[in-house]
Amino acid sequence: MTTELRAVRDAEWDDWSDKLDLAFGELPLPPEKRAVRRAATEIERSIGVWDGDDCVATAGALSFRLTVPGAAGVPAAGVTMVSVQPTHRRRGLLRSMMRHQLADFRERGEPLAVLTASEPAIYGRFGYGAAALDMQLTVDTERLAAPEPPGMDDVRLRLVDPAAALADCERVYARLVPSRPGMLARLPGWERIAVQDAPDDRDGAGVLQCVVAEVDGEVRGYARFAVKPVWERGGPSGVVVVRHLDALDPVVYAALWRFLFGIDLTSSVSLRTRPVDDALPLLVADMRRCGMELRESLFVRPVEVGAALAARTYRTPVDVVLEVADPFCPWNEGRWRLTGDASGASCVRTRDEAELALSVRELGSAYLGGFALTALAAAGRVQELRPGALAPASRAFGSDVAPWLPHGF
Repeated sequence: MTTELRAVRDAEWDDWSDKLDLAFGELPLPPEKRAVRRAATEIERSIGVWDGDDCVATAGALSFRLTVPGAAGVPAAGVTMVSVQPTHRRRGLLRSMMRHQLADFRERGEPLAVLTASEPAIYGRFGYGAAALDMQLTVDTERLAAPEPPGMDDVRLRLVDPAAALADCERVYARLVPSRPGMLARLPGWERIAVQDAPDDRDGAGVLQCVVAEVDGEVRGYARFAVKPVWERGGPSGVVVVRHLDALDPVVYAALWRFLFGIDLTSSVSLRTRPVDDALPLLVADMRRCGMELRESLFVRPVEVGAALAARTYRTPVDVVLEVADPFCPWNEGRWRLTGDASGASCVRTRDEAELALSVRELGSAYLGGFALTALAAAGRVQELRPGALAPASRAFGSDVAPWLPHGF
């Protein structure tokens, strides 16, 4: 088999996009969705593999800035649109694309790569570690009283057209980005994805709606939602399906939840993604009625170990020598001395004796503070070479707030 890995040309994008959908068992995108995907695609960062005239594999990258502990926005390549046609599996095409991308990210000076994974087991082979969890909620609003903290009567709620409110909502999101590791500063145009509302994507719910929360005329929060009607013998039991919910302060956050709890003809609210330290379970009387489920969301891969570890700050002072294994990107292999604290850090090569041994995948998992080095060690994935080195390093890598990826890409 003779194949060619190369960049996608403008004229090939439609076929490239259709082959991506085909690999995932989906229909080709309708014109409106296709236009939104095309606008979000960075064609110069899109690659594919061709067998003759046939595109048989796809991969793309997006230019983000990722919030890391210390609130710095670090350049990060968002790996996306990855597929291999079933006729060409197990021939090394995915490995070739992953290797090509990581070399490109390094050349561009991006110290981190990130992705979401439909099949997480695949990407650990290439050094991507699960770095953040998200929490799915199914809240029983028949049995739970709505949050009622003081000050909510000063919050004005308005139902608005989701598309018309995009600019206000995006300003709220942008103000939240520096506050939590794992959040992404987005390129212009991404906000349009949030208000796509094709009927075949609604899963029985109604049209997308948006409520904005104002204080003294300033939009300080919003929720995008739809109502899924359910009628049972005993009466209505609809579901409020929430797509996005952001708020700049606890009072506005509670006011939005009170609104969602009180929508007529419904008995539950479902929300696909919230951070694991979200306030809602603590705002209600019985968190068991929140139906919490956890799953991994964001995967992180240090492209340049030294630059990545130096780009964040550390919760407590740290001075540790790491023995890093990274056969996929051998420029990262070897010993690194990490020194840092809450004001900054450095990470340089050293010949000193190693104190902890781990692979680049474990560094990715620990990088945002979502998974403790001690937990990874308990799973046999981090080795303590000097007694007493593990616990202080684990504390230093921690974060005051849980990392969270608020949307896919």
